[in-house]
Amino acid sequence: MDTQNFNLPLCNSLRRKIGRALAQWKMIQAGDRILVGLSGGKDSLVLLHALHDFARRSPVKFSLAALSVKITGLDTEILKSYCDIKNINYYVVEQPIIEIIKSRNEKSPCSFCANMRRGIISSWAAQNGFNKIALGHSLDDAVETFFMNLLHAGRAKSFQPVAYMSRTNITVIRPLVLSTEAAIIDEAKRLELPVIKSPCPFVGHTERQRTRDFISELKKQIPDLYSKVINALENLSDLESWKNL
Repeated sequence: MDTQNFNLPLCNSLRRKIGRALAQWKMIQAGDRILVGLSGGKDSLVLLHALHDFARRSPVKFSLAALSVKITGLDTEILKSYCDIKNINYYVVEQPIIEIIKSRNEKSPCSFCANMRRGIISSWAAQNGFNKIALGHSLDDAVETFFMNLLHAGRAKSFQPVAYMSRTNITVIRPLVLSTEAAIIDEAKRLELPVIKSPCPFVGHTERQRTRDFISELKKQIPDLYSKVINALENLSDLESWKNL
């Protein structure tokens, strides 16, 4: 594993997007203990790199650690080596999510897996003294979730940039919510982050992938589609609006 670029600062364009999200939704306060959900994908690795960069430079002092929910086939040793180089505390919780999905014949494996992993990370964070978890959802993820809800549930909503989970007393933050997947991919390549190919057998064969393909075609006709979706999310009802958090 080539580590020479691991300590490079975040690129300016992505730093501005993440900084805007952190400021707009007041994601981080002094004294926060933040646990990053580290899947080994490009999003979570760029998120961890970015927050580590912000923690070193920001006058607002907060602590940072990472946790992986180890599904069957996930090589966490690579992630541990990365965190050791960055001097980030790293933890692993094993959970046979793929086997559970298969045994249940789950029709929405992505949603089930995401909810299960978020629940595991949130509970572990609460039990170990963290008050926030950071997840690597991008702008693309937000737009995809918006269209999935619109097309399949008849509801115009997406996940919130900041969300309080009352069951565990944990706040979820999504610092990449204004950053595009393309920018995240470019940054992961520039930094030569140890991105792991997902061992999930459902990748590319889910409703989310079909929605992603639909959005890709839609963007050819509406180039500013993402900004229109953000505008819609900021003008929903008070409970679901992105504007009045």
